[in-house]
Amino acid sequence: MKYVIIIGDGMADIPLKELNGETPLQRAEIPNMDIIASKGVSGMLKTVPNQMLPGSDVANLSIMGYNPSKYYTGRGPLEAASVGAQMDKGDVAFRCNFITEDSGILTDFNAGHISTIEASELIETLNQKFYLHGKFYLGTSYRHVFLLKDKQSALLESTPPHDVVGELFEENLLKPSLDKNAVLLNKIMIESRKILKNHPINERRIAEGKKPANMIWLWGQGVKPTIPTFKDKYGLKGATITGVDLVKGLGIYMGLTNVHVPGATGYYDTDYCGKAKNALEALETHDLIFIHVEAPDEAGHAGDVKEKILAIERIDYRILGKLLDELPGFDDYSVSILPDHPTPITLKTHTSDPVPYSMCSTADSSDDILKYDEYSASKGSLGIQPGHKFIKNFIKYSGY
Repeated sequence: MKYVIIIGDGMADIPLKELNGETPLQRAEIPNMDIIASKGVSGMLKTVPNQMLPGSDVANLSIMGYNPSKYYTGRGPLEAASVGAQMDKGDVAFRCNFITEDSGILTDFNAGHISTIEASELIETLNQKFYLHGKFYLGTSYRHVFLLKDKQSALLESTPPHDVVGELFEENLLKPSLDKNAVLLNKIMIESRKILKNHPINERRIAEGKKPANMIWLWGQGVKPTIPTFKDKYGLKGATITGVDLVKGLGIYMGLTNVHVPGATGYYDTDYCGKAKNALEALETHDLIFIHVEAPDEAGHAGDVKEKILAIERIDYRILGKLLDELPGFDDYSVSILPDHPTPITLKTHTSDPVPYSMCSTADSSDDILKYDEYSASKGSLGIQPGHKFIKNFIKYSGY
């Protein structure tokens, strides 16, 4: 049996006025997702446990079969693993965004999706300035990592920058504000404005009409987690396909193979077809593949309903359609489609609401759901399940 799980990050939504009360999933042309629903079973998945923040870290850890309440220590250490930051016992890893600040307002949490090449020069400059306090590690685009050797900093309260766009950044810095680590790290963030403001990279970006990466934002901190391998936990050899360091980091801790797709960018322009092609190749030597697509989430954060619908349709046609054409060559297979969490267009951030999921298998068990969307899945035979039980239920549904 081969297993394929397609995660459309932030794909779920709420009814929108501009769509006459429909969600992007209901409005999108997704015949292949509808095939999964009509030939299989559907339900709702509670990927974010109560009392936990609805981040992609928590939600994807849950989908991949691990209870976040037990295994989650923070987003930073997951991304650190992906970018090669070796963590010792006393280290704390922070996610580091390049952001755009204007007159004290956090105006863009991703600095206009600065390129990785540009970001590499800024990271080098930051390390030259702040090397006495910690180390910055280059990630992808606006997503990077900062390592601090003080385990107490893991206890600080941090705020995701995508949750405070349009607000005064000084009101959302690390807390408690008098904590020695908060004082140090907040000072680093504030001083980064002076360092980055007139950097040649930003002068060039401004001249080209682009948003400058004129400040850093530290958040999502945590210590190194202890996670059993996926093979030990579920008896399957797995792999991930993603353009996002967070999911790659999860894969590293779980002992999964991170399949490199050159055009996987973690943005609208990601290589959807390349992800499908590489997934099929990986299935020759692996039992289970997680295919993660960030684009719907980026559109949700941007409040761009048109781009979100396009991203959903590209997942359907360019990834799922290709897979449904080719998977019969493996004889026995199972496929599931789901988001990790909702990223509603009107809110521009994540919520912890249950997400719709459908799965079908050559085991040929189905309910009477014909469409894949939030409303239809809520009527499915699977009801509402905890997210970390998804993998076990998926394997059991497939007859193994």
